Amino acid sequence: MASTETTPARDAEPAGQDLGLGGVEAGLDALELPQGGRTPLRKTFVDKILPPITAVVVVLLLWQGLITFHVVDDPAKLPSPADVGGEFKDAWLQGTLLGFIWTSVSRGLLGFLFALAIGTPLGLLVARVKFVRAAIGPVLSGLQSLPSVAWVPPAVIWLGLDNSMMYAVILLGAVPSIANGLVSGVDQVPPLFLRAGRTMGATGLRGAWHIVLPAALPGYLAGLKQGWAFSWRSLMAAEIIASSPDLGIGLGALLENGRNASSMSMVFQAIVLILFVGIAIDLLIFSPLERWVLRSRGLFVKS
Repeated sequence: MASTETTPARDAEPAGQDLGLGGVEAGLDALELPQGGRTPLRKTFVDKILPPITAVVVVLLLWQGLITFHVVDDPAKLPSPADVGGEFKDAWLQGTLLGFIWTSVSRGLLGFLFALAIGTPLGLLVARVKFVRAAIGPVLSGLQSLPSVAWVPPAVIWLGLDNSMMYAVILLGAVPSIANGLVSGVDQVPPLFLRAGRTMGATGLRGAWHIVLPAALPGYLAGLKQGWAFSWRSLMAAEIIASSPDLGIGLGALLENGRNASSMSMVFQAIVLILFVGIAIDLLIFSPLERWVLRSRGLFVKS
């Protein structure tokens, strides 16, 4: 009689366990699914827009405080935010503000595209061919650590004061970073992926395009971001040192003009614009790319 009473309980136990395991699996599956629905506008404002606005306001208040409380009394050393704002207003009314930005941004982006076209196949070659890595790998690392401003004098002597000199300096600054970033990404690709690709016939260029590049994308993207930073800094150095009326006035030339005129408000205007372009490129191009890469690997969690 006792045995007949305990048998149903023992039979029900595995079913309960299966139910619990099923619930755990369903919960894990739910965690992997993207969260639906649009983020409320208020949450977007609080999480994404308000923090940078607050940071800018704090910087402006501290800046103005240094002048108001006479910590810095000489306007030739530290202009007020109003003086710098006046420079922006004058440049806008004269119609030159957007020209300053476009001159530098167009050069920087075009030079970066050239660097991308050269650095990507070079990085693949160095990563996949042992002899090329032994021969060129140390040179790329050395070029990456070399300050880009060092290339400006020889580029001026070789190419003269024209846009080709600017692009040469950008290439010499950005190509090593892009190539090394791709090499680092390829080195982190699991060998199992490569063997699986060869099994399915993805060898040579097909293997590089369908297996190696997608798997190395995180490291490659990091190299692209660093390559853009080197491109932008190289361009600013070239515009500051090699200024000429034929080259137009970019942001680097604007900075140098402010120094020559002893106008700190113009210098600060150029610095703010250079910083603004760097942040804008990151937010508009590289941050969406980074989110896409993370989301495609299931690593991006929408808060």
